[in-house]
Amino acid sequence: MLYGTGAFMDTLILVDSKDNEVGYEEKEKCHITPTKLHRAFSVFIFNSKGQMLIQKRSSKKNTWPGFWTNTCCSHPRKGEQLEDAVVRRLKEELGISCALEEIFKFEYKADYDKKWGENEVDHVFVGTYDGPIKPNKAEVEAFRFVDVDQLKKDVKNNPGKYTPWFKTALEKVLAGRE
Repeated sequence: MLYGTGAFMDTLILVDSKDNEVGYEEKEKCHITPTKLHRAFSVFIFNSKGQMLIQKRSSKKNTWPGFWTNTCCSHPRKGEQLEDAVVRRLKEELGISCALEEIFKFEYKADYDKKWGENEVDHVFVGTYDGPIKPNKAEVEAFRFVDVDQLKKDVKNNPGKYTPWFKTALEKVLAGRE
């Protein structure tokens, strides 16, 4: 699945390090190195047992294909409110609707390879959900609920299986739940 085709011609919001809008750019151009700093979000969903829902990204993704990551991550589009984008994307990727709370934001930059990368101010949201999950197979290769202690151990022992933004946000997300 390429960024420059069909629905993936989204126009993203370019920001400065303080998350102020400074312009707009096509999604694909934001992710080609040298990457452009843009607004993004990551959603972490837990079930009532305290397990985290993680997903394996589609092998067709340009950045980190086949890597495990948080429940959902994406970008608000030009003219779209962040909270609306989070609700939209969670429904599109996994068929989930639930109450969400923004708990922090952070800036990171990571190159996937010589062509593709990420450069984002990432807003992190959390929620609780116990209902059915209907993944979009074009976006999600696999998903599972995992015990937090098991997840932390696996991320430590196998960091190359996980996306950089997930590894960066994980400890702070978990610390907020204790």
